[in-house]
Amino acid sequence: MEIVTRRFLLRDFVELDRPSFLDYQADPRSRAFYEPSDASAEQATHLFDTFLSWAADRPRINYQLAIVQRQEPKALVGCCGLRGAQCPVGEMELGIELAPNYWGGYAYAIEVGRALLDFGFRELNLNVISGSTISANKRIARLAEWVGAEVVAIRSGSPWMSERGWNEVDWRITKEQWEHRFAPPHSNRSAAGSR
Repeated sequence: MEIVTRRFLLRDFVELDRPSFLDYQADPRSRAFYEPSDASAEQATHLFDTFLSWAADRPRINYQLAIVQRQEPKALVGCCGLRGAQCPVGEMELGIELAPNYWGGYAYAIEVGRALLDFGFRELNLNVISGSTISANKRIARLAEWVGAEVVAIRSGSPWMSERGWNEVDWRITKEQWEHRFAPPHSNRSAAGSR
């Protein structure tokens, strides 16, 4: 599975990605928005193994992809995905995580997010793409706003979030909203086509 954007290749994880993934997961900046029990090397290893297994699932319910630079295919920028296992039919949850060394990269998350939304609505024929984030994660809040997603709930979240004064924010965008905002006048899949 591959999605090509102007600067990135979004592809299934391979074993060679493991060291880079575990390295950036161990960075304290990456762990800032994780529940303390989830911010461990063991949890990162489990996540990576899960992502590898999802790539082999048929039918495919979850897409968790490595983000790599097209110019340097071994440089892991982060991961992203559309996950449907816990969602109603026709809906998937979007997630994007950049390695801390790539935070602040010019519109990286926007480029990746737009490609995932396009893939979800056009290729997977989804009706809704949703997401959830911590209120303190302003980067994801700006991304959701940029794509035109609407906030549908603000919840108190887990006790560790409440202790920090954070909430959990749920957002969603429908296929109709996406098409109204981003659909080109004619089908053009060169920007984010899948193979």
